[in-house]
Parts: sequence; C-alpha cells; structure tokens
Amino acid sequence: MKILYAIQGTGNGHLSRAVDVAPALEKHGEVDYFVSGVQSDIDFPYDLAFRSKGLSFYFGKRGGINYSKTFFRNSALRLYHEIKDFPIENYDLVVNDFEPISAWAAKVKSKKCVALSHQSALLTGQFPRPDKKDPVGRAILKNYAPADRHYGFHFQSRVDNNVYTPIIRKAVREAINENLGHFTVYLPAYSDEKIIKVLSQIDEVEWQVFSKHTQTAYKPGNIKIQPVNNDLFIKSITTSAGVLCGAGFETPSEALFLGKKLLVIPMKDQYEQQCNAAALRSMGIPVLQKLEMKSTNTLRELVSSPDPKPLEYPDETEVIVNRLVEREVENGQ
Repeated sequence: MKILYAIQGTGNGHLSRAVDVAPALEKHGEVDYFVSGVQSDIDFPYDLAFRSKGLSFYFGKRGGINYSKTFFRNSALRLYHEIKDFPIENYDLVVNDFEPISAWAAKVKSKKCVALSHQSALLTGQFPRPDKKDPVGRAILKNYAPADRHYGFHFQSRVDNNVYTPIIRKAVREAINENLGHFTVYLPAYSDEKIIKVLSQIDEVEWQVFSKHTQTAYKPGNIKIQPVNNDLFIKSITTSAGVLCGAGFETPSEALFLGKKLLVIPMKDQYEQQCNAAALRSMGIPVLQKLEMKSTNTLRELVSSPDPKPLEYPDETEVIVNRLVEREVENGQ
C-alpha cells in the first residue's frame, strides 16, 4: 500500500507529533512525506517526497499573527497550481495533519482524505468553545484542510468519536522528569523585548525563553533568551518547575503530562488557540488573554502555586495508527 502523510509545517506541534506517527505508519506500507509551511523549527528525520511553502501564517510580536507578512508571503496563484498539480491519485491512503495543499487536491480530484490532527477534535463540537463568537475562525478551521474522515487528539479523549489523548513524543516520555526550579517559556507571537519587560518583574526565578525572534542566546538578568532548539527545549521543559506558553496543543499537553505548573496565553484572533484556552480553563489551568505589565500578579501566583499531578496520557500512537489504517482499508479507502 502506498501512503501519503501530509503534515502542516507552520509551528512545531504537527511535526513533533509526526516524528512519532511516522514509524507506526510505515509498518503498513510505503510512505511518502509532504510538509508545507515555513515556520517550524523541528528537524523531521525522514526524507520528504514533497516540500512547499504552503499556506503559512507568520508570527507577529504583539501577541498575534503578522497579517501583512502572511499576506505578502503567500501566493494564491502558487497554491492553485500546487493543488492542481499534486499527484494525489498515486496514493492508496492519504493521511493529513492539517495540511491544505494535499487536502484540497484530494477534494478537487475526489480522492478520500483522512485527517489525523488536533483540529479534527475541535471539529466534533464536543469541547469547550470561547465565549466570543468567531464565525470566520470556525470557517477557517473547517475548510483550511478538508477531510472525509477525522481522527483527533485533545486534552481529554472522546474515543467514541475518534478523539484520543495527546501523542506525547518519545523524547519527552523517556527524559528524566525533575524540577530544577526554572520556568520554560514559549511565546512566539511576542517580541523578546515585551517578554523581558514583563518577566523581569518576577526575578525570584529563572525564565528560560525560547524565541522565534533571535539567532543568538543572551541573558538579561534572570531571563535566558535562546533560539528555538528542539533538544534544548525538551531538556528545559522536563526539568522545569512550570511552563508559560501559547495555547497551542503540543506544549500544553507535554506540560500536563509532566505535571508542570502551566499558564497559557492564546494568540489574538487565532480561533484554535482560543478553543484550546477554553478547554484548559475548564480543566483548572489559568489563562491570560495577553502578556502585559498587569500580568505580573498572575505570574507570581503561577510561581507560588503547588505542583499539579501529572496527567496520564498513555502511549497509544501505534494503536491509533493501526486502528485508522484498518478502518480505512476496510471502508475501501
């Protein structure tokens, strides 16, 4: 069986998950990998059959997306040709992690596409939603990478609806989990200057900040700023007292699994992160709408809060992939 595994490359979460999904998928056939997007810092250890700029969203420095950069660095004509020319018909099974080109190629050419993604869980409607309505955000979530069937991941499972607990990457599961007192920070939509200004007010702990906006490490006071590096990030989060991050999916999931204190700040006007923030809030996780000087009281509460219990996220990657492949083959994919 020839399989296409198409992965979103905007951000690091999709590729982090794909590193663990890939070997399970390769047990079922010959797998070609396709990554689209240009904002990931993860080195994917498999040869790519296809690579594209895709439809990428670029991080800003004020808590949201840089819309002008996003607009000018994406080409509708290029996307049209890539969708039209993509050889989707060559595959027996198309597995898609929120990757738009292969998903739309499958839709245009009437080829079935199976989604394996966190976004698939959000589409079930079974999880908390933000109080503020966002019909445009919901439409993007639904139509960005359309699929015929969905297998999803969320902070809490709904197995009866093909929603499973997060895939915690092997490198995190196998690392020594301890508390060396620092806090790991990943807020790619904020400038280093903004992060330093706020976090320097809480100087009783070290903040290890992984930044999308620097190429060299430096240390202003109690804050260590360094470029995003996968190995260093894993070392930092597994030895931290807590985590301050955006309301993505993978990093909060890893913090919950490791039993770290957690505070999330969802990106502005990013519907998926607003949904994640609502779900985490329902689980008792503190949420800030933005990083500002008024955030210091909440940050101090995070630092002084008791250590939470780790959540049990079993290693079911191979079970989930096997279930997906068997069901799709049985259903005549």
